[in-house]
Amino acid sequence: MAGGGEELRLAVTLGDPRGIGPEVARKAAGRFRAGPVRARLVFVGPAGTGAEVAADEFVATGEWTPGAGAAEAGRLAGLAIERGARMALAGEVDALVTAPIDKAALHAGGYPYPGHTEMLAHLAGDVEVVMLMDAETTALGGPLRVVLATTHLPLARVPTALTSERLVAQARITAAGLRQGWGIARPRLALCAVNPHASDGGLFGDEEARILEPALRTLCDAGIDAAGPIPADTVFVRAIRGEFDAVVVPYHDVGMAAFKTAAFGRGINVTLGLPFVRTSPDHGTALDIAGRGIADPGSMGEALALAARLAAQRMHAATRR
Repeated sequence: MAGGGEELRLAVTLGDPRGIGPEVARKAAGRFRAGPVRARLVFVGPAGTGAEVAADEFVATGEWTPGAGAAEAGRLAGLAIERGARMALAGEVDALVTAPIDKAALHAGGYPYPGHTEMLAHLAGDVEVVMLMDAETTALGGPLRVVLATTHLPLARVPTALTSERLVAQARITAAGLRQGWGIARPRLALCAVNPHASDGGLFGDEEARILEPALRTLCDAGIDAAGPIPADTVFVRAIRGEFDAVVVPYHDVGMAAFKTAAFGRGINVTLGLPFVRTSPDHGTALDIAGRGIADPGSMGEALALAARLAAQRMHAATRR
């Protein structure tokens, strides 16, 4: 473990200081410490949000002045992400947990990334990553794990971004991540269709025959347990019932609409493919309720717990090599 001690060290970046990130980090920290996992929480972000009082350690990246604008909030959020990533890459912490950011503010603050996932991939050396949405329990039982083959893109750009090669790469990283982090010896993956009824033999599009089916053949030839293309109106229920360990979806909203319906408040964003563990709650900054003390820390608490679990699993695997 980082520093050679017995406790895990989790870095928690506080996100946009105007939002609920500092509040849910503070609340979740108290609940997390009451649980069975031993971990030291290292909060990373600007001073002045009030969250620092709940940290075991606090790493200040500037100072927040209440009432400052979006650009300043985005700049401070970006600085915290940079610092947290450097700490994780240097082995100073065992995992990185990120509170929500406002993407427009991040851009205004000088960080031209679509979101956390892309920024962390760049900071880690432009590695290829997978955005995995994970809920170990859902409203229908569970679990549900959804991989976004394309992430923060306008829908009009999805047809050119979605390729067989991309699907194969994302599925490979997902299978490896599920083996390493979740201990699933042979992960079962489903490829979610692009078009209604998986195009119904070409009646509603050709992406299934042109992109998904070649990807499926490549994965099966490589020994990866994959099925599809499966229509979006059935694949998620089948996964929740235990048929699949993860669903690879072609674009952001087809996956996120199903995921948040089934697991809102319990979902976690996990970035696979990084050289360190990274998790995040599945909600946004909730600027409309920030500062009122009513934000639900449930998803942040789940993100802390999963980060600790995945980091411990990774360390255990390293000691056996």
